[in-house]
Amino acid sequence: MEKKYARTLVTTALPYANGPVHIGHLAGVYVPADIYTRYLRLKGEDVIMVGGSDEHGVPITIKAQKEGVTPQDIVDRYHEIIKKSMEGLGISFDVYSRTTSAMHRQTASEFFRTLYEKGEFVEKTSQQLYDEEADQFLADRYVTGTCPHCGFDHAYGDQCESCGTSLNATDLINPKSAITGNTPVLKETKHWYMPLDKWEPRLREWILEGHKEWKPNVYGQCKSWLDEHLQPRAVTRDLNWGIPVPIDGVEGKVLYVWFDAPIGYISNTKELLPDTWERYWKSPDSRIIHFIGKDNIVFHCLIFPAMLMAEGSYQLPENVPANEFLNLEGEKISTSRNWAIWLNEYLEEFPGKQDVLRYVLTANAPETKDNDFTWADFQARNNNELVAILGNFVNRATVLTHKYFGGKVPQCGELADYDREVVAEMGKVKETLGDNIEHFHFREALKDAMNLARLGNKYLADTEPWKLAKTDMARVETILNVALQIAANLAIAFEPFLPFSAEKLRKMLCMDKADWSRLGATDLLKAGAEIEKPELLFEKIEDDVIEAQRARLERIKQENIVANFKPKAVAAPVPFEDFQKLDIRVGRVVKCEKVKKADKLLCLTIDDGLKGRTIVSGIAKWYRPEELEGKEVCFVANFAPRTFKGIESQGMILSAEDADGRLVVIGPHGEVKPGVRVG
Repeated sequence: MEKKYARTLVTTALPYANGPVHIGHLAGVYVPADIYTRYLRLKGEDVIMVGGSDEHGVPITIKAQKEGVTPQDIVDRYHEIIKKSMEGLGISFDVYSRTTSAMHRQTASEFFRTLYEKGEFVEKTSQQLYDEEADQFLADRYVTGTCPHCGFDHAYGDQCESCGTSLNATDLINPKSAITGNTPVLKETKHWYMPLDKWEPRLREWILEGHKEWKPNVYGQCKSWLDEHLQPRAVTRDLNWGIPVPIDGVEGKVLYVWFDAPIGYISNTKELLPDTWERYWKSPDSRIIHFIGKDNIVFHCLIFPAMLMAEGSYQLPENVPANEFLNLEGEKISTSRNWAIWLNEYLEEFPGKQDVLRYVLTANAPETKDNDFTWADFQARNNNELVAILGNFVNRATVLTHKYFGGKVPQCGELADYDREVVAEMGKVKETLGDNIEHFHFREALKDAMNLARLGNKYLADTEPWKLAKTDMARVETILNVALQIAANLAIAFEPFLPFSAEKLRKMLCMDKADWSRLGATDLLKAGAEIEKPELLFEKIEDDVIEAQRARLERIKQENIVANFKPKAVAAPVPFEDFQKLDIRVGRVVKCEKVKKADKLLCLTIDDGLKGRTIVSGIAKWYRPEELEGKEVCFVANFAPRTFKGIESQGMILSAEDADGRLVVIGPHGEVKPGVRVG
C-alpha cells in the first residue's frame, strides 16, 4: 500500500543561464513536472513546484569571456529569457529564482559550514593544470586536447563530445588552455572532498532495497554507479565565479557547481515560504520529487542525497522520475551547434500554439528511452489529433447545441443502452488517467485523455443527432446533453496537459473551474445553462510553415558542416615527372544526360578541340544535366577508357569535394578554347 503524504515538493533541474531552454529540456524535465504539479493541484493537494536558473559554473564564464562581458551580465540576460519563456509555455512554478540570489548564497554557505564543522569533508592536496600566463588553475572546460580513448582532437577536460567518455583534464593528450592556448603545467592545490564512499552502504540500501519502484533507467544507472563503488568528490574548485568557500583565510576558491546547484531547491523554497519551508524539506509526512534529465541522475540520486544524509535533518527524495534524451530530426540536440528548437523562438513563431508543443512533447516523451522530435510528426499530431479528434468533437457538440437549442444545455432524457455504455466508459477515465500520472506514465495518461475525445467523436458519429432532428428532438436533447458532458469532462482531463486549451474550453462551456473529483460526472453542465458561441480550439498547420522550419534546420546543418570542416592532410609527395604524365585539358560540355538505371551517373559529350569525347561522371546527385550544358570543365584526357552501364568513358571530369560532401565541377574562370592543356 502506497504511503499517503500531507504535502509534495516538486523540484525541476536548474537550467544553465548561458542560453535559452530548448525542447530537450522541456520534454525531459519541465513539461512532465508541470503536468504532475497541475494534476496534484487539480486534486486539491498541498503541492509546490520550485525551480530556478543555475548561474554558476564554467560554461557561463566561458560565454562571458567570448562576449567580452561579465558572468553576471550573461546570467542576468538568460535568466530573464528562461523565466519569461517558461511562463509563456505555462510552466506553473510557484517560485522561479536563481543561484546568484542573496538567499541562495546564504543557504549554500550555511550548508557547507554545517558539513565542514561536523567533519564531513576530507581535505586533499592534488596536482591540477595551471595556466601560467593567465595565472589561474584551469577548470575542466578550460582545457582541450586529444581524447585518449577515440583520438578526437578537441575533447574537453571533463568529457569527449565525440565518444562521450567522461574524462579528467589530466587524461588529455597534448592539453591546451582554452584561455591562452598555452600548454598548462601541473601545480599543487588544496580542496575539500565529499567522501561518497562513506555513504555508499546507506545509499545502496536506500535505493536498491527501498526504491525498487523507481523507473528502470534511473534504478539501473544508480545500481551501475554503486556496483563500481563511489569515490570522494571535490566540493570546491579554483575559480573566481561562484559562491566563495566560507572558510576564513581561503581565497580564490568557490563551491563546486554540483554542490551549490541542488541546494538551490532549498533556497528557492525558503524564498517562497520563509516561515514554513521546513515543512516541505524536513517533515516525514512530506515527499520530494525531483524531475530531471538522465545526465543528472547521479547528482540527484546519489550525490545530493549523500549531502542530505551528512547534514542529517532533511528528508530524502521519494522519487526521481528522470527522462532520457529527446533528439531532433534524428540527431542529438546540441546547443553548441545550434541544433535545437529554442522555446523563446518557438513562442514567437507559433503564437497561441503553446499547447501544441506541450502535446507533442508529451506524446513523444523520452520516458524510458531516447525519442525523436520531427516537424512532420509535430504537424501530423496537430492536424490529425488535436484538430481532427479533440477540436472536432468539441466544435460539433457546441455547434449542434447552438443550432438546435439556442446555445442552452438541453435536458437529458432517458438513456438508451448505447448512452449508458458511453457514460460508463467516461466514468473509467478518472481512474486510469490518474493512475498513469501518479506513476509518471505521462504518455499513457495523455492517451487516456485523448481517448475520451475519441469516444465523444464516435458517439456523435454513431447517433447522428443531425438526422434525428427531423423526427425525434427528445432523443437529440439526450444525445447532445451527453456530448456536452463529455466535453466538460475533457476540460478537466486535459487541464494538466493543455492548460490554455482547457481554460478556453471551460470558458466556452461556462464552467467555473476544473475539479478532479468531478471527472467522470454526468452533471457537470446543468440543463438550461447557456454556453458561449463555439470557437475553434486548434487550427490546422499548413505545409509551408513546416517547410520553413525544416529549411532553417538544413541551413544550420550546412553552417555546422562548413564551420567544422578540416582539410585532409596533404598526401605523400610525388615526383614532378609523375604529375607531368597527366594530360589535363579544358573542354566544353556540348550535351549532358542522365544514364539510364544509374541514379548517380551523367553522360557528358565533351568538345575537346579535337574529335570530341564522351565522359561518364558520378555527379548526378549535385547537378542537373541542363546546368552543365555549355559549361567549360577540366578533365583528365589520357586515362584509359572504362565502361559504365555500356557506355565507354574517355576521361575523368575534375571536381572538388566541398565541406558538406558536395562535388563541385572544376573549370576555368574565363572563357578558354576547348583543348587547352592545364598545368
